[in-house]
Amino acid sequence: MYYHASPVGGIRQLEPRISNHGVPLIYFSRKRENVLVYLSNAIEKYCRETGFVHQGPWQKWGPYGFDRDGIQRLEEYYPDALIKTYKGVSGYIYGAKSIREAAFDLHIPDAAVSRDPVPVHTVEFVPDAYEAILQAERAGLIRIMRYEQMPERMRAWNRKTIREEYEANLDHPDYRHFLKGTFPYILQDDREDER
Repeated sequence: MYYHASPVGGIRQLEPRISNHGVPLIYFSRKRENVLVYLSNAIEKYCRETGFVHQGPWQKWGPYGFDRDGIQRLEEYYPDALIKTYKGVSGYIYGAKSIREAAFDLHIPDAAVSRDPVPVHTVEFVPDAYEAILQAERAGLIRIMRYEQMPERMRAWNRKTIREEYEANLDHPDYRHFLKGTFPYILQDDREDER
């Protein structure tokens, strides 16, 4: 089975969309738990909650990696990131029996993509993405590195990366708004006005 998550209900056929890779694709995982992170986008949620008006596609925030054993590890790069991003957010996990996989290496374990529309075989409503993530953690299907557990070397990497991302993304005001509002203690010296 192939799984795809979306905040949109009622989908009968998944269609390719342009994402951060700039190519129209449908993203899947062979593991249901790995798509839970896609039920909410921290950038879009933060911008909408703070009244930031944005036209066009939203940048994506991918707060995860994979441990050596292939288990997904969610990483909180700021305090209460999981709660702020997922608590109270509902969505749908769509299942497909098969897909015509495109040759596009994402370097993500258990991931697959399709350039072609894919009919939906199953639909699961997830009433609270945060609770679903915690349940997957309790079942040992994913791991969570909470902000308080982040080692200093990773905090240093985070500070450096946030500054670099802010400077490099002049053409993505939604992403910059999110970074500036979420990491003010890192970007406090940047006085550039935003919309």
